Amino acid sequence: MTQVAIIHHSGFGHTAVLAADVARGVEAAGATPVLLAIELGQTNFDEFFAVAAESDALVFGTPTYMGTVSAPMKAFMDASAAVYFTKQWKDKLAAAFTVSGSPSGDKLNTLTTLAIFAAQHAMLWIGTGQNPGNNDDTSAATDVENRLGSFLGAMAQAANDSAEVTPKAGDRATAHSLGRRVAAAAARWQAGARESVAAA
Repeated sequence: MTQVAIIHHSGFGHTAVLAADVARGVEAAGATPVLLAIELGQTNFDEFFAVAAESDALVFGTPTYMGTVSAPMKAFMDASAAVYFTKQWKDKLAAAFTVSGSPSGDKLNTLTTLAIFAAQHAMLWIGTGQNPGNNDDTSAATDVENRLGSFLGAMAQAANDSAEVTPKAGDRATAHSLGRRVAAAAARWQAGARESVAAA
């Protein structure tokens, strides 16, 4: 069965909420999600790398702090040099999601950083595959998928509120859709690889 690792850091709980939504999307597509939460100050990522090696796709999740990935996520990225030199993640699929307090919060820079990180590992990037949601500046707009209009990855707004009430439904649905898309793409990718081997 297709396995998707969801590697994430959550400072105040919002990213963890989205990670769970991504996981539910992965399950809805018939794949197995593995949630791996990076802790503050963590330096040993051996378990993460072991799971990543067995996974068909990796989804990275981080809050956007000061315009980029959080320090714990960056620690994971830096530690991945251990697998970078062996190209262990080559041709695995990759995607990402992020959240910040404001609608923008420079989240695009965070997603770009993670896309470049994946490219350095020779991975293949999966975006949202969604058109921007209805750009309506009303409270109802919070129920619209991809309301923040991101193509590179899923974006969410925490609105500086509790993780019990934010991100709102539309942002959570966007994360769910991303999980489904990544899992479905990984299943197709693996099926194609098996057919290529069988035909050889």
